[in-house]
Amino acid sequence: MIVTIDGPAGAGKSSLAKLVAENLGFLCINTGLMYRAIALAGIRADVNWNNKEEVINITKGSCIQLYGDRVFLSGDDVTELIRSPTISDVIKFVADVPETRMILGARQRAIAEGRDVVAEGRDQGTEIFPEADYKIFLTASPLERAKRRQKQLQELGRFEPLDQILQQQNKRDEEDRGRCMGRLAPAGDAVVINSDNLSKEEVLLEVLKIVNRHKSVKSSPAFD
Repeated sequence: MIVTIDGPAGAGKSSLAKLVAENLGFLCINTGLMYRAIALAGIRADVNWNNKEEVINITKGSCIQLYGDRVFLSGDDVTELIRSPTISDVIKFVADVPETRMILGARQRAIAEGRDVVAEGRDQGTEIFPEADYKIFLTASPLERAKRRQKQLQELGRFEPLDQILQQQNKRDEEDRGRCMGRLAPAGDAVVINSDNLSKEEVLLEVLKIVNRHKSVKSSPAFD
């Protein structure tokens, strides 16, 4: 069984996907981490981001492994490194290359082959797993998402003005919606959930209700 969770940055996809996977006993695939790992590989190789062939080649040659919340690039744990502002500044040069998306999309399908998975990202329900059993599009208002991002940064010891975060977020949203491949948009058969006035637990329960119409979870929901 495949459950996809798509949506814009800051909507809470990663946390939700992890909780849903834990409750269902499924594998969780955080596809955004794969793109960030490629961005780091490109920086380390001093890639010319305007040269698509270089970006494609670094994608082909990079070994990415996901172990729960940890991300390994060529055997190195890069979990913290790929969340830096530097990575955020260049990730679009990876995500905007159709060939790169095809390469990583094929890897995502290979990981999911024969498994029960929860896959989260931007295009999981539209392009990577169009035949997914359940599709969720998780969203929230721009301001709410910016506040959540600010809180996350503060927890990491980084303090950024809310208006600056909102401006960066709006720019990223525009870029994500304008891609010719991997465009940010809900699948036609996706269930859209706005999390503005919902707690993390309430969103989780809503998704589990959708999935549990035809499947029994292995255990009762366990919240943080």
